[in-house]
Amino acid sequence: MQNTESAAPGDNGLPFFSEEVAAGFPSPAAGDIKGILDLNELCIQHPAATYFIRARGESMIDAGISDGDVLVVDRSLNPRHGDIIIAELEGSFTVKYYEKNGDCIRLVPANSRFSPIIISHAHQAAFFGVVTWVLKSLR
Repeated sequence: MQNTESAAPGDNGLPFFSEEVAAGFPSPAAGDIKGILDLNELCIQHPAATYFIRARGESMIDAGISDGDVLVVDRSLNPRHGDIIIAELEGSFTVKYYEKNGDCIRLVPANSRFSPIIISHAHQAAFFGVVTWVLKSLR
């Protein structure tokens, strides 16, 4: 990868290479820097309605959300069937898949060791946004 440009100190972004990296068989790396990538531009569509929160636990591990990952959450989006959402249930926050079938709403984990939560009138539930990105550390 040739470095034809560099980000100046104080820039909000980092170099973004035009070449893609193979996740299967290796390919020759000959890309030039495409430009500057600002993670705010990539990850945040509605800045005034977006927040970050750290995931805890293992209930969403099969969705690629691990303990300690940072979730980007957009409060301006209405949850749709299949979205991963942040919900508050009786004073505790949780991250789960949102499933709606008619009047029935279920919060479904992505780990078979956990059970879905069926939202009924007995539950005090509120939705706090749709998870749009997962940021994870590999080291």
